[in-house]
Amino acid sequence: MAIQLSQKEKMLLQDQQRHEEVCIDKYRTYAQKAQDPQLKQLFNSYAQQEQQHYNTLEQILQGQTPSIQGQQQQQIPGQNLQGSNNPNDAGLCNDMLMTEKYVSGTYDTVIFECQQNSVRQALNHIQKEEQEHGEGIFNYMKNSGMYQPQ
Repeated sequence: MAIQLSQKEKMLLQDQQRHEEVCIDKYRTYAQKAQDPQLKQLFNSYAQQEQQHYNTLEQILQGQTPSIQGQQQQQIPGQNLQGSNNPNDAGLCNDMLMTEKYVSGTYDTVIFECQQNSVRQALNHIQKEEQEHGEGIFNYMKNSGMYQPQ
């Protein structure tokens, strides 16, 4: 069944697709810059998931009912990682955590503006994964001594 999108929905989804492009580029670039091999792996994993998000948004924009790729993870990556408190890696993590907070928040508006349940469900799935990325980075930072929540 083809999805009919309003002009507003298309515009919002295209914005989200640009956000996903930024996330893909940042995670790939930061994976190369990261000193800790565990952080490199975490960033590469997130880059792949961000590409899946981009692809899902593309499906929706093409009028196709989205297929949700990937399964919800049982364990949040970064939870048990013990990286080093490297200032370079800390800067990369801070930037990505800030990016994930922003991107996750922008999905709220799009979800509320979507008319079709299948699209809302796909966007909810993506937003949950964005929040898991943020949680993984947060956990990595906390376990590495880069961040001490009070």
